[in-house]
Amino acid sequence: MYPEITAAELESRLKAGTTVNLVDVREPDEWQAGHIKEARSIPLSELQQRMGELEEGGEEIVIICRSGGRSGKACDFLQAQGYKVVNVAGGMLAWPGQVEAGV
Repeated sequence: MYPEITAAELESRLKAGTTVNLVDVREPDEWQAGHIKEARSIPLSELQQRMGELEEGGEEIVIICRSGGRSGKACDFLQAQGYKVVNVAGGMLAWPGQVEAGV
């Protein structure tokens, strides 16, 4: 099983200036509607093909989606590949911070 943090905990880390390897696994239309500035988009449907963009080993990868379901699937998959992952419980629906729209 992988660890989880709340959206509020994620916001606190970002506000404190902590570097977070944040990956948003929602689809492009959801990303464009609003995303966390520090995140990068790798849709769940493309995750397997784009694994080379992730850092293997040391740094944990924090995964977010709309509600926590797809990010949970991404965490299961990546953890099985040897990545250190953390799921954001509640996803963007629980995000208390600001969002950026567009690409």
